[in-house]
Amino acid sequence: MVPFAKTGGLADVAGALPLALKGLIKDVRIILPLYQEVKKKKLPLITLAQDIRVNVKGEIAVGSAYQTDLDDGIRVYLIENDKYYDRDKLYGTPKGDYPDNAERFTFFCKTVLNLCRKINFQPDVIHCHDWQTALIPAFLKTIYKNDQFFAKTGTVFTIHNIGYQGLFEKEAMEITGLPWETFVMDGVEFYGKVNLLKAGIVYSEVINTVSKKYSEEIQTPEYGFGLDGILRYRQQDLFGVLNGVDYSEWNPEKDRFIAERYGLKNLTGKKQCKFDLLKEFKIPIEFRKYPFMGVISRLADQKGFDLLAEVINDLMKLDLVFILLGTGDQQYQDLFSLIAQKFPDKTGIKIGFDNVLAHKIEAGCDMFLMPSRYEPCGLNQMYSLKYGTIPIVRATGGLDDTIENFNAKTGKGNGFKFHSYSSQELLNKVNEALAVYSDQKAWQKLTQNAMSADFSWKVSAREYVSLYEKALNKKQ
Repeated sequence: MVPFAKTGGLADVAGALPLALKGLIKDVRIILPLYQEVKKKKLPLITLAQDIRVNVKGEIAVGSAYQTDLDDGIRVYLIENDKYYDRDKLYGTPKGDYPDNAERFTFFCKTVLNLCRKINFQPDVIHCHDWQTALIPAFLKTIYKNDQFFAKTGTVFTIHNIGYQGLFEKEAMEITGLPWETFVMDGVEFYGKVNLLKAGIVYSEVINTVSKKYSEEIQTPEYGFGLDGILRYRQQDLFGVLNGVDYSEWNPEKDRFIAERYGLKNLTGKKQCKFDLLKEFKIPIEFRKYPFMGVISRLADQKGFDLLAEVINDLMKLDLVFILLGTGDQQYQDLFSLIAQKFPDKTGIKIGFDNVLAHKIEAGCDMFLMPSRYEPCGLNQMYSLKYGTIPIVRATGGLDDTIENFNAKTGKGNGFKFHSYSSQELLNKVNEALAVYSDQKAWQKLTQNAMSADFSWKVSAREYVSLYEKALNKKQ
C-alpha cells in the first residue's frame, strides 16, 4: 500500500481507495505487514499489542501490532514478525517466490482476525486483496464459523491479477490449519495443490475485479488461469469496478517531481519535461524532435514483453526515442540492457523502480506503450491520459475499458489500441501513432481528448460501498 510498500498497481489502489471512501462510510482501517521497506521509513508507531499468538504449521508464532495514521486520520495497523517480513522484497526475489509464503500469509491472515479481537474492533466488512489475504474469508467460514465476534462480518475479495494465485503443495493444509474437508474441488483444492486465491473466491460473500471487461474475461478458459469454472459458478457475486486514479498524486498541474507543471490549457511545460528527460538519460539534443515512447512496467510476459522482444530492433529503426523503467524477469532485464548498449542515443533504460523517474517519464514522453497479454485494470494508461502522453495499448481488461482508438477524421478517441496478441499488430499501431504525431493539428486534438478524460476515485469508491452493502446483506 502506498505510501508504505509497493510492488505494483495494487499498492496505488490500496493507498487511494481508503481516502476516497472517507465520508462515504463511518470507519476505514487498514492492516498490512510491517515489511522491511516500511521499517526503513521510520514512521511514528504506537505499540498496540506485543504478544499476538497464532497457530502456524501446528506451532505458535508470535507477532506484534503497531498503529500509525495517514495524514487525514485513517488508521493503519502494521503486523510485525521479523522472521516473515524483515526481507529485501515483499513476495520473492527475481528468481522466484519465497518458499515459505504460505506460512508468511497464514500468519498475517490469522493475526488480522486476532488483532480485531484484541482491540475490540468488529468490522462490518473486511475487504481482502489478492491471494495473500484470501485465507481471511476461508477462516471466517470454517475455523471462526461459530465465533459470535465475527458473526455479522462480511467479506469482499478483490482479484487484482488472477495470474498470481498463491499455489502451494498439499502440505500447506497443515500450515494453514484449514479443515481437511475444504481440500475438495468446491474448496481450496486445485489439481492436487492448495490454491489460496481460490479460497478467496469460494468463501467470500462478494468478489470483484478491477475492470468490467476483466471480470468477464476471467470467466473464460483463455483468461481464467484454471479458475474460470468456479468464477462462472459465482457469477452472481462477481463484479467489475474500474480502479480510479489518485489525481492528487498523478496530475501534471500539481506534480512536484516534474521539471515544469502544465495542464490542458497550457502545454508549454510538457516540452520542458521532455527536455528534462533528455538530460536525465543523456540523450543527444537533436533527438528532441522525435516522439518519446515510454514504458513503466513489471518486466513479465503478462505485460506483453514477449511481443516487444520480437520487434524491438524494428521499433528502434523508427524515428522515436524509447524510454523504459522497470524490473522483473531476468531475460527482459538482460534484453533491455543490451538494447541500451546497442542504441545508446535513442534509448533511456533504467532497470529498477524509481517513483520520481516514473513521474518524469509520464510527463516527458509523448506516447506510452502497454501491449499487455492481459491487464486487469492498468493504471499507467490512465495516468498517461492526464499527462497528455498518448497510450498505445492492447484491447484487454481495463485497457479496453479506458482507451478508445483515435480516429483522425472524426477527431474522436483518446489513444491507440490493437486487438490481436501479435507483435506485428503492435508495430503497425506504433506506426499509426507516429503518422498522427506528424500531423500537429490531429495530435493536438488527440492530446486534448486524452487530458479531458476523468478517472477519479469518486465513482469507483461509491461502487465499492455498494459491494460492501451487498456483502453485509448476505450476512444478515
